[in-house]
Amino acid sequence: MNSELVSLRSSSPAPWAEVVPGVGLMTIDDYSALEEDEWQYELVDGVLVRMAMSGGEASSIAARLLIRLGGYVEDRGLGLVTGADGGYIIDPVSRPNTELGPDVAFVRAARVPARTSPSYSKAWPLAPDLVVEVVSPSQYGPGLAEKARQYLAAGTRLVWIVWPRYRRVDVWRQGDSTPSTTIDLSGMLDGEDVVPGFSYPVERLFA
Repeated sequence: MNSELVSLRSSSPAPWAEVVPGVGLMTIDDYSALEEDEWQYELVDGVLVRMAMSGGEASSIAARLLIRLGGYVEDRGLGLVTGADGGYIIDPVSRPNTELGPDVAFVRAARVPARTSPSYSKAWPLAPDLVVEVVSPSQYGPGLAEKARQYLAAGTRLVWIVWPRYRRVDVWRQGDSTPSTTIDLSGMLDGEDVVPGFSYPVERLFA
């Protein structure tokens, strides 16, 4: 990534993505009305940002973890797991015009909106308990670090940032300003007290 683009993103409210040019501030309702195209969008404090669709490597890693984590959670009735098209208004009180779409996310059962509520079929108004972001080639460290901090500040308890290019996973926990653990190919992902009992070999993510 060139230095000019890094500088532009560093001053953005979402340094992990590109601010969409020529678009003013938006509300969640404006964002919900966007038509689908070749980009992935998020809304951060009313600013529309975009990322290119994931390539095969990143999407297959996310799918592998989605399947394993989703099956584990479903079998034990722990809650629900969502994929990259699941949106979250991570702080509906303080940041009502911020909606993020993690590659994989887990919400424990007690926090899932009721199926009969208007929220269930829309972006959920909460921060997931666990967030997984698989880094694409166009993204870089400081940008993803800021995204992890935003999730944690909103109430997410555990964040896994998966780096295909380095074949490692950075683990962020509540209160972290930098990753508290980095797991290489010899290590295991651990759901800790967020998804009790879940584990997965990091090596298998990149198989």
